[in-house]
Amino acid sequence: MANITAKDVNELRKMTGVGMMDCKKALVEADGDVEKAIVLLREKGLATQAKKAGRVAAEGVVLAVVNADSTVGAVVEVNIETDFAANNENFRKFVADVANTVIEQDPADLDALNACTISGGTATVAEGLQELFLTIRENMKIRRFARITGDAVVPYVHQGGQAGVLVSAKTEAGAAPAVCEALKDCTFQVAAMHPEYLVPADVPAEIIEEEKKLIIGQMNEDPKMASKPEQVKAKIAEGKLGKYYSEHCLVEQTFVKDNSMTIKQYVDAKAKEAGAAIEITGFVCFELGEGIEKKADNFADEVASMIG
Repeated sequence: MANITAKDVNELRKMTGVGMMDCKKALVEADGDVEKAIVLLREKGLATQAKKAGRVAAEGVVLAVVNADSTVGAVVEVNIETDFAANNENFRKFVADVANTVIEQDPADLDALNACTISGGTATVAEGLQELFLTIRENMKIRRFARITGDAVVPYVHQGGQAGVLVSAKTEAGAAPAVCEALKDCTFQVAAMHPEYLVPADVPAEIIEEEKKLIIGQMNEDPKMASKPEQVKAKIAEGKLGKYYSEHCLVEQTFVKDNSMTIKQYVDAKAKEAGAAIEITGFVCFELGEGIEKKADNFADEVASMIG
């Protein structure tokens, strides 16, 4: 039987990032063969990862980044079980690498992203996630991503990864300071006011019809309005849709930093400063854990797995 020293264990730990006790057990089982020990650690890690795959991962990081010339942006959400692990340096680097992979390789969906060679590395994104599990030992999942392009794209990350926003624009001024300032303020607007659409034309027809019915229903409850002809009420309802647009469409919303103007008016003012028209062309906003049903039983699951 090979003589396993503390130095051997420490070297294996440095190579794999796995805890000391697991490294020692793997070296003992591999009779001191380092390469075999690494294989054993990986096999055991993947088995443990499979066991934990059903556990809720609602913490994590949302990251929004852009490329060097601010023409392509990506926002990704990667989930993990605990907020403590979400602050792990290796976890955050992995999230950044995934975001850059989206920018560089433009994957069509999550399956394609997992098959991509990770930015700055040689392994696939899926393999990188598996390797990371060996050191963190929590269920992790790349939940979603988005990629947008434009003459200028600006990112915003809220509270260290609780939300991520991208806003893009069409402009001959490119990523000029005035353009970037306008788009940065738009990212704050999106994070604060949660618009669902960019412009009124983006609102689905069925949503507009439902809103009109709601407005007409309110008029029918008003004795002064109920007796008016239906076509008149329909026209009034059409005119009142502006309120809906001002609440749900980004460019029609009141600017949170200056309620004397709309976002469109603010962007137009910044366009004069930039010396070129600025047209907001898209936005995306991810909030961490949005729509995930969080459970309080992960710790109980952990204890059960330890004793059972």
